[in-house]
Amino acid sequence: MSASTWAAGSIPSQSGTFALVTGANTGIGFHTALELARAGAAVLLAGRSTSSLAEAAAAIAGEVPAAELTTLQLDLADLASVAAAAEQVLALGRPLDLLINNAGVMAVPERRTTKDGFELTFGTNHLGHFALTGRLLPALLRSDASRVVTVSARVARSRGTTFDDVASERKYTPMGAYTKSKLANVVFTQELVRRAHGTGLTAVAVHPGAAMTGIQRHVPRVIKAIVSGVIEPLIMQSPTQAAMPSLFAATNPAVPAGAFVAPTGRMEGRGAPGIVPLPPAAADPATAKDLWELSERLTHVSYAFR
Repeated sequence: MSASTWAAGSIPSQSGTFALVTGANTGIGFHTALELARAGAAVLLAGRSTSSLAEAAAAIAGEVPAAELTTLQLDLADLASVAAAAEQVLALGRPLDLLINNAGVMAVPERRTTKDGFELTFGTNHLGHFALTGRLLPALLRSDASRVVTVSARVARSRGTTFDDVASERKYTPMGAYTKSKLANVVFTQELVRRAHGTGLTAVAVHPGAAMTGIQRHVPRVIKAIVSGVIEPLIMQSPTQAAMPSLFAATNPAVPAGAFVAPTGRMEGRGAPGIVPLPPAAADPATAKDLWELSERLTHVSYAFR
């Protein structure tokens, strides 16, 4: 399924929708939050830096003066912060219609750990969002039709990626850890769909294609210089364009549960958003079940759907 003319202007009215976007202070997350607000959604901007979130909210309000915006301090690399943030959302007593699991880290040069001792990339990109989604489940289930959109990456298609060493203790490489975490995002989505069957909750995974955003801050300067000077004009998208798969997945009711949404141009690097094939490694229910159970053990978060 492709939408060759789909753009931000195609988003249907989101009036009455309450959305939470992680990593909403910069890059793709910011533009996702901006367009949701422009379409009429009430948006909760979540991120680590309160000052950066305030700046992002002010920038959105500058473009959408009537926007209903709230900020939420959230560090996905700290399960206590995840729990505290989720409690604040639940205390609102408001159904959560959209959860956009967007934030992430990439290419951390050496193995680091989260506050809970997990390898930083996997702990942030997958385990943090797994815990957040589970803790927000009561609010998601209060909505008549909630949707969880989790942002993966093209590297989820890499062959040979497994979850045998999620802590990267036997071997750590910056892109190996990132690839593992991004495959986990898609696998998590598939298992969430299976477990939420019969409820009003659906889930979709996306990848944004090629875009130079703040997530590449750990990429060596020389590589970034080459990309920005030579490659970016040819294949890279702006953060606004890279937000389109997330927005398409979140707001297009024709996108089915479990879909994988990405740019539909050459090599899925850019172009209008549409539904693309799942990474083969994400299609195995046994792998998904094992990852889910491991994630529950590591985060101490269990999902109660009924």
